[in-house]
Amino acid sequence: MSTALVRTDFSFEGQKGVYHGKVRDVYNINDELLVMVATDRISAFDVILPQGIPMKGQVLNQIAAHFLDATTDICPNWKVATPDPMVTAGLMCKGFPLEMIVRGCLCGSAWRAYKSGVRSICGVPIPEGMHENERFPEPIITPTTKAEIGTHDEDISREEILARGLATEEQYATLERYALALFRRGCEMAARQGLILVDTKYEFGVHNGEIYLMDEIHTPDSSRYFYADGYEERLAKGEPQRQLSKEFVREWLMENGFSGKAGQQVPEMTPEIVSAISDRYLELYGRITGKALDAQQGAASEDALRERIGRNVREFLSSRA
Repeated sequence: MSTALVRTDFSFEGQKGVYHGKVRDVYNINDELLVMVATDRISAFDVILPQGIPMKGQVLNQIAAHFLDATTDICPNWKVATPDPMVTAGLMCKGFPLEMIVRGCLCGSAWRAYKSGVRSICGVPIPEGMHENERFPEPIITPTTKAEIGTHDEDISREEILARGLATEEQYATLERYALALFRRGCEMAARQGLILVDTKYEFGVHNGEIYLMDEIHTPDSSRYFYADGYEERLAKGEPQRQLSKEFVREWLMENGFSGKAGQQVPEMTPEIVSAISDRYLELYGRITGKALDAQQGAASEDALRERIGRNVREFLSSRA
């Protein structure tokens, strides 16, 4: 079985700092570029799980690159290159403290709120008489604040965003336009793969006065997909939809008594469980992109993976000097 890369601690030419997130390590190069390493760490319920998942980092990094490259006609994005299968290097942008959540169907937290009687989310009215997983007449945007470490994202309306100065009216109009256009493109690409893009999030920032798309897009860690086959029948019967997302990891944890609450212990992640999750991520890649992954991890040790990434990134940075 392939090795998982769970830690990096590089020192690159021009490096001004590094941020170790839940699953990605982000290196600041001269306050101009970000080198984002997609590690094989995996998180659920805001907890980093004790075992890494081989191939997960490469899968998510390559899915994001696939969609970033396929949407450059819609809006500029931060990606400059993928110098390694687990790395994206891109422009440093000043991010908006917002996540633009686009929803095509009524499910998840939106459904839970609707079921409790709520008929407006982030100032967006929701029609009466809808059912779980039903498509909205048109996709809706339900923004959240981008949480600081240790806090949770919070729903916020367009009016609150403008009142708090998180974006100007002109900027927010652009964010909405970009988010809806990206979602439409994502839906079209998903449909060609027999999938429905249910909901997703986008992050944006400013570079040289222009709004850029940042971060990953349309990956199973930031998006929810349904299988199109059988969707209408399941909806009519009130049955759960077949999902293509990271939900299977959360389900396994909950089945084994862990949902992130105080005092709970993460269940043992046996080699069999780790391998099964890794295989599922590889399946996700093929299903979402319609391509086979050029897996370059093989049986390399974690030290060998770090050496390869460091070499590839240094060559990339040297080529830009």
